[in-house]
Amino acid sequence: MRVLSGIQPSGQLHLGNYFGSIKPNLEYVGKGESFFFIADLHALTTMRDPKELKRIRFETALDYLACGFDPKKATIYEQSIVPEHTQLMWILSCIAPMGLLERAVSYKEKVENGIDATVGLFNYPVLMAADILLYDANIVPVGRDQKQHVEIARDLAQKFNNVYGDVLIIPEPEIRPEVAVVLGTDGQKMSKSYGNTIPLFGSEQEIKKAITGIVTDSVGANAPKDPDKCTVYQIHKLFLGEKESKKLADLYRGGITYGDAKTKLFETSMDVFGPMREKRAELEKKKDYILEVLQEGAKKACCIAQSTMERVWRATGLR
Repeated sequence: MRVLSGIQPSGQLHLGNYFGSIKPNLEYVGKGESFFFIADLHALTTMRDPKELKRIRFETALDYLACGFDPKKATIYEQSIVPEHTQLMWILSCIAPMGLLERAVSYKEKVENGIDATVGLFNYPVLMAADILLYDANIVPVGRDQKQHVEIARDLAQKFNNVYGDVLIIPEPEIRPEVAVVLGTDGQKMSKSYGNTIPLFGSEQEIKKAITGIVTDSVGANAPKDPDKCTVYQIHKLFLGEKESKKLADLYRGGITYGDAKTKLFETSMDVFGPMREKRAELEKKKDYILEVLQEGAKKACCIAQSTMERVWRATGLR
């Protein structure tokens, strides 16, 4: 079994990244082969500052390691270091139906939210397909918003195989219901693009400010509240087990104030991420170690990517 996941280095990691992608992927480590890549090529669709991209790319690796990534058991690497990503993307682009890409919801949403409608943004799903198919990934843990992209990867792999023979592995998306959509502070999906995130490793003041700013309804301070309709509760329960979630839900139904509810969420966040914050502070002093981890990861990724591309080259007649 091979599990693959990527994350775009376009800003601070947030709770949506952690619960929707990082944590589920870390749980696979040791059960098969796990690959994590930093999607710096994808980041070019929105980032134009090269110094900032380099900084955030490095910090993303730092954050992964702080969250518990073990480079002895899994592989982490930067997407742009492996040239086969763009090589396979071009070949897949040559068989990708325009209609398939035109139906991509993510492209429409991003354009509606002010992101430039570039060819790169439009082709985003093809590059993501290459990211996945290049490593013969069987399982791709994603949030609900990324399911369509994995389905496009499946469609392109099947189309390629129909034309050239059984060359590419068909991946399966895995969406955990409890984290299919992690809500942001405004009640919609948590996303850096929407500016509604709660950072993982921001200062305590930044995190408290974000949590305090979670939008709530206008029900009376001590009036009963419906936890299923409350963004504060929906975020908080991600940290908790089933019994703890039920106890917290009872507090909402019993009339806990939103101020107290937000304080509890802040305290839980500090407790859970406290050890990771300490680990991150230590890792910040070990830049050479982090660069070495990325270099070793890229070597392993390149070997697998080259093997896949050899099959593709031969199948298409380019070798």
